Amino acid sequence: MLVFPPEFSHSRRMTDKTSVSCSAPEDTTLYAIGDIHGRLDLLVRLMKLIEADANLQKTSSKELIFLGDYVDRGVDSKGVIDFLLSGLPDGMKKTFLRGNHDEAMLRFLEGELEKANDWLLLGGTATLVSYGVNPFQSNLIRDLTALHKSAMEKVPESHRSFLAATEISATRGDYHFVHAGVRPFVPLEKQAVEDMLWIRYEFLGSKADHGKIIVHGHSILPEPDIHPNRIGIDTGAYATGTLTCLVLQENNKRFIST
Repeated sequence: MLVFPPEFSHSRRMTDKTSVSCSAPEDTTLYAIGDIHGRLDLLVRLMKLIEADANLQKTSSKELIFLGDYVDRGVDSKGVIDFLLSGLPDGMKKTFLRGNHDEAMLRFLEGELEKANDWLLLGGTATLVSYGVNPFQSNLIRDLTALHKSAMEKVPESHRSFLAATEISATRGDYHFVHAGVRPFVPLEKQAVEDMLWIRYEFLGSKADHGKIIVHGHSILPEPDIHPNRIGIDTGAYATGTLTCLVLQENNKRFIST
């Protein structure tokens, strides 16, 4: 597996492969954070690096943009949402996008149990355990109604509200932020929610001009995936220990990573 060299473990300027000049909004520093997946330890570490970096920037506006998938697979999904609700630095705007795993958890909590088994297989069991729900105790995993009841007793209302309030996409300057990607040749304002949460191969293999540079997570690679029309920053934090942030300021682009 490829890894960043030690000297680039905190901040790395990327080679710009985009075919046109693209820019963040004026007087703004954007910090886009990839898929966290229950890795509170990495999130805390990355936020310390981001905060130190932000303190050095002279732009008047600084914004954190999280690309979703806060939950599942890692051991502390509950801790991640707790931290996002109360542990982020003051003085920075926060935008929280929704990932497909967050959507699956939200649907389960809202009582849509027909796809509950799919969520559990995606890593939902680890999420429930982080809230103190053992899906295997008393065979709860075979009784989805009882499992849902137990989850509703353990998952705080503030966490359910957080998931429900997440946004599907956001545009800043020449960049469009979304969890999974977009469907080629469909205008950004007409994209289907399911595609923005789940799309993979049709988007990843496309060389189409999407109108903006798409910044996304969802599809794991050991290093950020840089193309003329998109930048992927899911570096598989839950398994690799590398949680990645893309920093955008004026025409400059660089990475901060754990």
